[in-house]
Amino acid sequence: MKIIMIAVGTKMPAWVTAGFTEYQKRMPPELKLELHEIQPDKRRQGDIAKITEREGQAILEAIPKKAYVIALDEHGKEFDSVALAKKLGAWKNYGQDIALLIGGPDGLSQACKDRAQELWSLSKLTLPHPLVRVVLAETLYRAYSIDAGLPYHRA
Repeated sequence: MKIIMIAVGTKMPAWVTAGFTEYQKRMPPELKLELHEIQPDKRRQGDIAKITEREGQAILEAIPKKAYVIALDEHGKEFDSVALAKKLGAWKNYGQDIALLIGGPDGLSQACKDRAQELWSLSKLTLPHPLVRVVLAETLYRAYSIDAGLPYHRA
């Protein structure tokens, strides 16, 4: 099974790439973590809906066939680390790749949310867009470590 983060945005700061890569390396081969970057549209005043729609179309085209799709959205369900570990265990049982959709600065298009089987909120806080990649990668590694009984998570 692969977990594929499909994210709007390229040319992230070095600390973002380093943070994501660190947790990507820690994931086991049976839960390979991949990143597929979508080129963001140029932001123009008044065109936000069209921009989000175009970015959404690119995200939808990048979703692997037969993937289980989870959209990150502020109105999605929140999980603590232990609950997410259980959720990760359930996702593994689906026998499908998991596609995690991360929108641009203005979020995901409605079409992306409609395509998703689940909506997930990382936090009620507004997180800087680049930070989401690192937080998500660490969160997935933490969930894996709890599920696998590793000592990474100390509760």
